[in-house]
Amino acid sequence: MRTAIIVDDERLARRELRAMLEESHGAAVRVVGEAESVRTAAELVRTCDVDVVFLDVQLGGESGLELLTLIDPSVAVVFVTAFDQYAVRAFEVNALDYLLKPVAPARLKRAIERLGMPNDDDASRVVAARLDNHDRLYLRLDDRMGFVKVADIVAIVSGGDYSIVRLATGRTHRARKSLRDWLARLPENAFARVHRSTIVNLEHVDRVEEWSHSSYRLYLRGSGEPVTMSRRYAGQLKR
Repeated sequence: MRTAIIVDDERLARRELRAMLEESHGAAVRVVGEAESVRTAAELVRTCDVDVVFLDVQLGGESGLELLTLIDPSVAVVFVTAFDQYAVRAFEVNALDYLLKPVAPARLKRAIERLGMPNDDDASRVVAARLDNHDRLYLRLDDRMGFVKVADIVAIVSGGDYSIVRLATGRTHRARKSLRDWLARLPENAFARVHRSTIVNLEHVDRVEEWSHSSYRLYLRGSGEPVTMSRRYAGQLKR
């Protein structure tokens, strides 16, 4: 059984969601508390051994997203929000699912089913819309959360369990996303894989030079170090 709290600044909304959980999903989820602010929610997560948070994105004068910087990344998050799916797609924060207000019983049931598969990444991952260059991602970067404009991403390099995101500002960050995950979300007409460990934003490519018979070098604006592109990926990029 999962231990959960409900975070919403509207008392009626908390009461309705709690009733739905207790009446229909009491065997899977036990609600141990409610909070209307980020500070109270963070304290409940710490003191009640919470592993699931049903989180409203808008909490009066503060953002529910601020809670994500205060709790362990292993805590599952289910967004409960009035935002539509196109706004929610920016919240790349290991969210298990999102529920649109008013919460539909069938969608709540689906979210609860996902809670029963915590170790199955493919089964529990939310199917999100492909991004475009105008979108912003809300990512865990290094040890904090922050927004990143898709257009500002210059390159993404695999770093084992992490990926290294290079931005147009010259800064680099670690993100908990694989290259496969990135390729599934990034705009297809702007980003391309040029090496088994590297994705580049074509808008930031200054020039391409043949380096040897089997590879090329891509020079990115604002970066002195070129990126190696194998002939295999060069062929795909040309096509």
